[in-house]
Formats: sequence, structure tokens, C-alpha cells
Amino acid sequence: MIVDAHLDIGWNAISAGRGFLQPPAEGYLVSRSSLIAAEVGLVFATLYTAPARAQRSMRTRFVYENAHEAHLMATAQVNYYRSCDLQLIGDQAGLAAYAKGWKKGRLAAVLLMEGADPIETPSQLGAWTDRGVRIIGPAWGATRYSGGTGAPGGLTELGHQLLKAMRRKHVILDLSHMADQAVADAFATWRGPIMASHSNAREIVPGDRQLTSDSVAEIARRGGMVGVSFYGHHLRASGRVTL
Repeated sequence: MIVDAHLDIGWNAISAGRGFLQPPAEGYLVSRSSLIAAEVGLVFATLYTAPARAQRSMRTRFVYENAHEAHLMATAQVNYYRSCDLQLIGDQAGLAAYAKGWKKGRLAAVLLMEGADPIETPSQLGAWTDRGVRIIGPAWGATRYSGGTGAPGGLTELGHQLLKAMRRKHVILDLSHMADQAVADAFATWRGPIMASHSNAREIVPGDRQLTSDSVAEIARRGGMVGVSFYGHHLRASGRVTL
């Protein structure tokens, strides 16, 4: 069984009209049928929301101006996933049972929030875990919780509060997109499960989007996981990538 640790299924459907249950749109590869054909059995399905400052880079008008708008946008994606006949994995026992009994043709998901702005306050986290969120990456670019890609900075006070709430709720921390100082802050205080869902080595492609060797080693030391990103610019700084 193949596991894809980061798929923006809900975002693509709602912001771009690329429905998951239909065949892939021209020029694209991901749909329910294509994943099943490739023997992908588990996906980490994201709740990604784009801040207004990313309108141009993301080529979308589907952006949020404040936390409440981000909340509504992520809620719409949760509802979309529930309409896609995706089994949502909620705990370790459920994951173990699913993996043990998996057969080709089955597909399940773990919900991963990419950028925590949809969580209006850390006290609201329980509402999101009740909806199925099991992994949270505090950053994309900068959020109210953390410095992020292209936006240096550490965890904010809200960020520290969020990590405490995540620990109480047994939520996995995703370091992908977090700025170096935010990663250091997390390593200093976080004692729960940890991963980087879609990050590569900075020694291969320089830049703050990728992980330092020390960060990779620390994730491994804690028993965490790094999901390799096959996006071309994450594999090679310039030129065409072939696999």
C-alpha cells in the first residue's frame, strides 16, 4: 500500500473545480480512480486555505482576509471530504486495522491542516479534532501561529498555546513550511508525535522551504517521519526534473 502524505484534494475541488470523484482534469493526475489504480491506499488529505497576500502566487481569488474566513473555507473542505466516500482514520487502532485489512481498491484519509489560521483560537482545537483533524502544520507562509516559508519568525504566543492544545488532543505536529526559528521553538517545547509531511533536504535544494540536515536528524531521533515532495522545484533548483 502506498501512502501519499500530502494531497490538496479539497482545495483543488473547491477553489479550482477539480472534483476528486471525476477523472483527472486535463494536465492533472490526481483523482480517486487514479490513486486507486496506482495502489495508493492512504492519503493525508489537507485543509489548505490561501491568505490574501498569496492571491497572485497561488493564482486564485479564493483567499481569506481573517481567521473567520479561513475557518469557513476549511470547514467547506471537511464537508467536501465527507461527500467523497473517504473513510477518515481517527486513531492508531483504526489505522492499524485499516492497514492490516487493506486491499487494492480501498482508499482512506487522515485530515491534515496546512496552515493553522482556520483555528480561530487555540481553545477551538477540539472542534477541529471532532471533525477529524489529526495533523496540523502551524505554518504555510506566516500565520498567526508561526513564521513560515518566505516569512522568517518563531512560534508566536498563540503558536505556543496551540502546541499545548495539540499535545492535549494527541494531534501530530507537521513541521513542513515552518520557518527555521519556529522549528527550533517547536523542538524546544514539543513532546508529541512529529513529522514533516512534504519537505526535502536543503542540501539538495537550498531555501527555507526545505529541511536542514539537523532538523531531519532530530525528527528521526524522535521517531518521526519525513514525506518526500516530488514537486520539481523541491528536487532540483533549476532545470527539468525526471524520475
